[in-house]
Amino acid sequence: MDTKQSEEASRDGNQKSGFMIWVRKFNLKEVLTWQLARTLAMGQGLAALICGTAITSQYLATSFSVNTPMMQSLFNYTLLCVTYTTMLLCRTGDGNILQILKRRWWKYLLLGLVDVEANYTVVKAYQYTTLTSVQLLDCFVIPVLMILSWWVLKTRYRPVHFVAVCICLLGVGAMVGADLLAGRDQGSTSNILLGDGLVLISATLYAVSNVCQEYTVKNLSRVEFLGMVGLFGTIISIIQMVVLERNEVAKIQWSWQVGLLFAAYALCMYTLYSCMPIVVKLSSATSVNLSLLTADLFSLFCGVFLFQYNFSGLYLVSLVVILIGFITFNVVPTPVDHADSSSSSSSSICEEDHNNDPVATQDDITKQEVAVRITAEEEEDGEKEEEERRKSGLSDAVGRSTKL
Repeated sequence: MDTKQSEEASRDGNQKSGFMIWVRKFNLKEVLTWQLARTLAMGQGLAALICGTAITSQYLATSFSVNTPMMQSLFNYTLLCVTYTTMLLCRTGDGNILQILKRRWWKYLLLGLVDVEANYTVVKAYQYTTLTSVQLLDCFVIPVLMILSWWVLKTRYRPVHFVAVCICLLGVGAMVGADLLAGRDQGSTSNILLGDGLVLISATLYAVSNVCQEYTVKNLSRVEFLGMVGLFGTIISIIQMVVLERNEVAKIQWSWQVGLLFAAYALCMYTLYSCMPIVVKLSSATSVNLSLLTADLFSLFCGVFLFQYNFSGLYLVSLVVILIGFITFNVVPTPVDHADSSSSSSSSICEEDHNNDPVATQDDITKQEVAVRITAEEEEDGEKEEEERRKSGLSDAVGRSTKL
């Protein structure tokens, strides 16, 4: 018992000393790198795309009385299916769609269901609760993501990461406060408890989808993830739209404006889904979701000009605070416990392909190095033997000439 306590005390002391060393060696130029600037810019680009989906959806609902979230999602999944599922069809070997479906079709079916329902439940929540509740409770995705990343991806967070998340949540609080001061507490209050529950369910489903996305794009491939989500998302969306929205779809009065808004929404979602795995691979799912907290602010800024929203200076404060929290989170890398991740890879949500296994690849490299080393030694021994034969032959010839 005393030994364990002493080990824990020494470990804590090492962590504290390591943190103090990092503080002394802190250099702002090493923190503000091009990698961080690129991650920040790409994250804000994703937030702008979410802003585009929000604006088109609001125009469809307010100006044309169109409320078909499942149909809107169907267009996005169809584009993903046409693009990335077709790419999987053209592949050969283990990357072919038939091989993927043979090994792990049911996992991608569950992933597609989770992704579709995450999009549907958050839109459905606006019918029962207020905008303020949705904005606040939607942040529940961050702690769920961190827990799942710690459990599934073996990501180990440091105190600075928790501080950064708290800073981002303070920025969201400032945004909600600005909404209340500006009188933008919109939405329904018909069943607040149900609406809040739907938001929490949506946040949890988004977290599961994002963790699966990070695991897949870092261990398998981005095309496989998007192709499988597009395939199963299209099938599930068609079934759910026929069951739940067939009356709403029949009421749509089609015009070129409605078609243009549907196309704009689908293109924004398609670009968001296509680019998000790239940003996730550069950073992490948690980091990306922290950057997406600014999407509501972009929607508010656009709403000032498009929908005559009242502007508040707290919106700018909220934007700055969220960006500070995001930068702080990305300053210190999140280490991964490789020992645990290698032992539990078989029980993960997504199955890892052996050809892309970093551990297996390292073993292969080691074996190749050993083989090359053995071959070099054999060649060296052969050269020595040949040289000895040559010397012995020369000595025999000298001996014969001497006798003569």
